[in-house]
Amino acid sequence: MRVLVIGSGGREHAICWKLMQDDPELELFCAPGNGGIGEIATLVPIPVTETQQLLSFALEHKIDMTIVGPELPLSLGIVDMFQDAGLPIFGPTRLAAEIETSKAFAKDFMVRHGIPTADYQVFSDAAAALEFVEASPIPIVVKADGLAAGKGVIVCHNRRQAEDAVKASFSIDTKVVIEEFLVGEELSLMAFIDGKTVVPMPAAKDHKRVYDNDKGPNTGGMGAYAPIPHMGEEVVQEALDTILVPAANALAAEGRSFTGVLYAGLMLTDNGLKVIEFNARFGDPEVQVVLPLLDSGLLAIITACVEQRLAAYAGIKWDQSSAVVVVLSSRGYPGKYQTGKLISGVVKASRSSEVRVFHAGTAYHGGRLITAGGRVLAVVGLGPDLKQAQMCAYRAVSEISFENMHFRRDIAAKALAKTVPNHISD
Repeated sequence: MRVLVIGSGGREHAICWKLMQDDPELELFCAPGNGGIGEIATLVPIPVTETQQLLSFALEHKIDMTIVGPELPLSLGIVDMFQDAGLPIFGPTRLAAEIETSKAFAKDFMVRHGIPTADYQVFSDAAAALEFVEASPIPIVVKADGLAAGKGVIVCHNRRQAEDAVKASFSIDTKVVIEEFLVGEELSLMAFIDGKTVVPMPAAKDHKRVYDNDKGPNTGGMGAYAPIPHMGEEVVQEALDTILVPAANALAAEGRSFTGVLYAGLMLTDNGLKVIEFNARFGDPEVQVVLPLLDSGLLAIITACVEQRLAAYAGIKWDQSSAVVVVLSSRGYPGKYQTGKLISGVVKASRSSEVRVFHAGTAYHGGRLITAGGRVLAVVGLGPDLKQAQMCAYRAVSEISFENMHFRRDIAAKALAKTVPNHISD
């Protein structure tokens, strides 16, 4: 079978790794891929934005299934194009993906269908937005309407910061969403959806801020863990009943039937779960801790979704272990950073059966692995519990180095402080 994965980050490496673990005989392609993906798949030098070229490649090479990793090609309607050409593809259509690609649409959609979320206002005029900020309680959250690679959300703790955030958001988008600051504990819940059937994955916790103790600007994600030991199954069930299933049904009712992975970024507040955001694909780095826990074949699940028979597919099983991922980034990310730095220690770190190293921003130059992005590597540790997984991840991190390497040292520390008495984070 021939499979094409679209994307070039740690998410796509995790997807490719899982596919090859399930079936080493698979003929796997990735466009455009990265240094690590090139070790297990044939790289195709087509950017994710070149949807017509990707379609032509899939037709020419008789691709049996295409899996879309990032949000940008979804926003460009790549799924619609492949479906029109009669090619199986895993991901939502352009209209369905608007639940991620437009924050204003997503907020209005949730209000229309009674899905709990923060109070908000949408603005297309900067002066009106600034006037609203002046009269609003602080903290407040400012979001550019469109895609921003996970960095378009600014939590503002004073009025000057909020004014600057509004101006910055209008400099990159024509619409800005301003919403109340929710208090509680964040979690990420992804689910496989075939248009109507919703099957959740283990809940995960992302670490968005670039520095320890949740300081600094938002990033695409600096680490994650799964499952969340102090949250019971009742939280996942509440998310299914009040958010994910209603969202899938409402999208279908609006002519936006959703097939793929629906990601709900949630806040567990004193008044129950509320949606922070929806994504229309696997989360990154959440997928790096969820897929290693999947005991079933990923391609079989994806095929069941595309063929709209997920309800009859009863084979999804999850390992009861824990996983922690620590993202190694180039210093300066999410702002300016340097690339081309030599990376060492990846092979040594990967020798442990409890470690997975997924490449995000890497490339080979002259046979040597170098940095080629802001988020460079995602180092995953596995263990029977969260503490063992965390120790495994940081032990592997200590064996990897490159100039200007940065990482958070507190991934999963807060969860362990809640579940392990007298815990001291690594």
